[in-house]
Amino acid sequence: MLKRRKTRIVSAGSVRLGWSEPIVIQSMTKVSTAEIGRCVRQINRLATAGSKLVRLAVPTRADTAAFAKIVDKVNVPLIADVHFSWQRAIEAIEGGAAKVRLNPGNIKGREGINKIIDAAKMHKTAVRVGVNEASIRDLSKADVPLGRRTALMLREMTGYVRIFENRGFSQLVLSAKSSDIFRTIEINRLIAKNFDYPIHLGLTHAGLPEDAEMPSSIAIGALLTEGIGDTIRVSAAGDPVGEVKIAKKILISLGLLARSGPEFIVCPMCARAQINIVKLARQVKKAFSGFAKPVRIAVMGCIVNGPGEAADADLAVCAAKGKGWIYLRGRRISIVAEEKIIPAMLEAARKL
Repeated sequence: MLKRRKTRIVSAGSVRLGWSEPIVIQSMTKVSTAEIGRCVRQINRLATAGSKLVRLAVPTRADTAAFAKIVDKVNVPLIADVHFSWQRAIEAIEGGAAKVRLNPGNIKGREGINKIIDAAKMHKTAVRVGVNEASIRDLSKADVPLGRRTALMLREMTGYVRIFENRGFSQLVLSAKSSDIFRTIEINRLIAKNFDYPIHLGLTHAGLPEDAEMPSSIAIGALLTEGIGDTIRVSAAGDPVGEVKIAKKILISLGLLARSGPEFIVCPMCARAQINIVKLARQVKKAFSGFAKPVRIAVMGCIVNGPGEAADADLAVCAAKGKGWIYLRGRRISIVAEEKIIPAMLEAARKL
């Protein structure tokens, strides 16, 4: 079990964020907030997939008006993503936002920030201070060298957080994102060292789903193994349900989220294999697609690693030419013909 970094506990509606709570998966809608029906349907799909918080962009007054109506139509706490306008933040807070996300790069006026803080206090709304590498640089001047960007992000974060603290507000969640894996890891380590607020992890602008999964898994996974991170959002273009699926894979792989079905261990194949392991593994996975127990199933085709993996699995087959050895909880229970492997495994699974 990974040791989590100790933080304050912050409530976003019914969802608690912090070191003693499960790591929360969140995502963001990809349709116009003003299209209430489409937005509600997407939020419900995200909630069903496992997103415990959902964020919506509210760039206009029409969006915050729609946001308030959407809050009453869904069962998951909603976050308002606010840029440039402190008025939109207050409208969202008054409309029932469980949390608002503010960007120090474009909401800078102290008067407006103070009004947001006062409204958030009154409505018990959490605030995420979300620094993005791309939005805090003044591109009208010489750009900030890559080696100085994490220091800039930390400076922007620190100044913003102090405004909230000086006004007696502590229901904060912090995030700092870059599209670069190494700078994302570096800045989040610095935030963890300098603050005790919950941290929201993510790699921004990660790409299309097939391109986003690996870098997001590396950046988010590396920080989670260090105990850093209390809520995560995988950013990927396209259907946001795909973001939730990737996020769940990351947490499951690190033992931070319980499996709802089998874990499959499959021999990678080499010249020792005497059977098409990939074909067999796909058949096994399909046969167990409705199996709801979090068991470990191994499909092996090698005398070198097969017995050891079988010993560690709840259910396993070590397959050779024309036959397979079936193992249950590490003990060999039968040898069957190749065509009987799937039925034999399904029968053995009834004892799990």
